[in-house]
Amino acid sequence: MITELFSYSIYMMLTTLILSLAVDLVLGEFPFQVHPVVWIGKIISFFKDKFIKYDNKLSGLLLSICVIVISSLIVLVPMLIAKHLISYNDSMIYLFKLVAILLLTSTFSVKLLLDSARDVEKDLKNNNLNKARQAVSYLVSRDTKELNKEHIISAVIETLSENIPDSYVSTVFYFSIVGIIASLCGLGDFDVLILAVLAAFIHRVIDTMDSMVGYKSEELYNIGFVPAHLDDILNFIPARFSGALIIVSSLALGLNWRNAMFIMGRDARNCDSPNSGYTMATVAGALNIQLEKEGVYTLGDPYNPINVECIEKAVDIARLTIFFSTFFFIFVFMDIILWMM
Repeated sequence: MITELFSYSIYMMLTTLILSLAVDLVLGEFPFQVHPVVWIGKIISFFKDKFIKYDNKLSGLLLSICVIVISSLIVLVPMLIAKHLISYNDSMIYLFKLVAILLLTSTFSVKLLLDSARDVEKDLKNNNLNKARQAVSYLVSRDTKELNKEHIISAVIETLSENIPDSYVSTVFYFSIVGIIASLCGLGDFDVLILAVLAAFIHRVIDTMDSMVGYKSEELYNIGFVPAHLDDILNFIPARFSGALIIVSSLALGLNWRNAMFIMGRDARNCDSPNSGYTMATVAGALNIQLEKEGVYTLGDPYNPINVECIEKAVDIARLTIFFSTFFFIFVFMDIILWMM
């Protein structure tokens, strides 16, 4: 049965997804020197320097096109080479799948996301406020030098919940959707997997562009306009899907899932971003706390005091949400496999 299923592109996608997540959870991020996202950052910096001098929104469009095209070669070159080698030796299929797994893994940041929150939690439990401020400064764009303990905790929970879609759910969403469509269109098994990994990678490219140039500062407003809006468009559905899964996770964890649903509906639009509030507000509601970025937004109600234990609960929500999203797409893949049989 396994031998028969192995020819199916959906089965290849299923195993690639599971193994990629396992690699990320066990090994974490690639070494800095060989991390594809680091290469993407260098490509973005190169084209940013070329186009920023034009100081109009067209510069952002040119930046986006050039970065996406060049960065796509990071996926296409090794995967097409590995695919070509299969024609010489059938055992090269394992090399092809290994390349796919490693490239897809590079688009995830699950272990880093969860560990970063736990590191700040550990610093706060050790009463090392300055170290916690420094750790948070790597996670958020705001000035953390004067943050008190409560605002440090809030910042950690905000960035943890905001990045559930960016670090995993959105990437898997586009990996799955593009792969399924390509498979149903009758493309070859290997081509389907290439396109699925490429879709996940392009999402990571656009997310990285947004994080580097998608700001409303005088310098970056024009060149960052297109990348920021592309990121908003791509994350529109995954952010809301993640919010719904957070409600399910809150129910499973015995947290206030009803309040999570209420606060998502009430406060999700309080943020400048059209997407980030759908996960941040929902987590705030589940924990019965208020998350605040002073002068920017307030999410939730302060029914419970915000304390260090809230970070661990937020980590539990994030972990379970990622599990449920993975289970959802595995279920979809398995259903398609059974239908194809």
